[in-house]
Amino acid sequence: MIDPSAIDPAAPRRPGAAALDRIGHPSPRTDPADASPHTFPDGGTWRTEIPSVEGPEALATVLKESSRLDVPIHRISQGSGVWMLTDTEITEMAASCAERDIELCLFTGPRGTWDTGAATRTDSGGAGLRTRGHDAFAGCVEDALRAAELGVRCLLVADEGVLWTLHRLRMAGVLPADTTLKVSALIGPVNPASYTVFERLGADSLNVPSDLTLDHLTEIRRAGRAPMDLYVEAPDDLGGFVRMYEAAELIRRGAPLYLKFGLSKSPGIYPYGAQLRETALAGAGERVRRGRLVLDLLARLGADGGMSPLGSRDPGELRRFPVPEGD
Repeated sequence: MIDPSAIDPAAPRRPGAAALDRIGHPSPRTDPADASPHTFPDGGTWRTEIPSVEGPEALATVLKESSRLDVPIHRISQGSGVWMLTDTEITEMAASCAERDIELCLFTGPRGTWDTGAATRTDSGGAGLRTRGHDAFAGCVEDALRAAELGVRCLLVADEGVLWTLHRLRMAGVLPADTTLKVSALIGPVNPASYTVFERLGADSLNVPSDLTLDHLTEIRRAGRAPMDLYVEAPDDLGGFVRMYEAAELIRRGAPLYLKFGLSKSPGIYPYGAQLRETALAGAGERVRRGRLVLDLLARLGADGGMSPLGSRDPGELRRFPVPEGD
């Protein structure tokens, strides 16, 4: 095990580097200037997230496994949406997370891939998850209000208009001021300019596609400071990438960063229901185990320092577009 205190926190962490140095095998050169200049307000560079936790039973599985495997969790997120949960289920999930000081994030309402529009079934994918028409848009707002009333303080969105509207409602006091807004990976920005636009529209946390290169992350970090969410292991519909050996470098380049422990080679479970129970529960437990593997790897590289304290959820001071007068 490497002594973390002996390592420059901005230095690159490469698997096998020490052994390869012993035999004179050259490693690729890296630039210390590639390191992100940003951190979370608590000084941490990374937090953890378990995604696709689709109800109280799956949440109980995650919490049990996280205790057994000693996997720290900052955020739990759900993908089917607020509208797929009863009030009782939402209240139970919010209470369980609050008891352990974990942020709970629920997806907002209708989205294009489940709508009657045909374009999302074409090869081009049409507008994807974005919300079609006023009624679906209003459904997302209704979901946000309902979730907030039941104690949820983090909302996942997949539409720029929904994001901007929820931010305006937050600024107007209609949504609680401490509500955080998270952008879905399925509309995630892929360049520095789009990243800063999402931040200015109200995003407190942005999923970026898992196929972005390390250089792409550095480019984004030189433009935007909003926390980044990235699947270390991506679901198949996001590419199925497994980037565990890059975890240390993902943190160095992308901080402040949420490490998301997804699961490849696993059936899709959205929208979730009892017909998918066994798959969802097995996946929930395995995502936690994948997290343990990543944390162990970071420790072996001496790169496990810098985690935000458990219970941290503040995204920090971010840049926003001015809200129009009268809102």
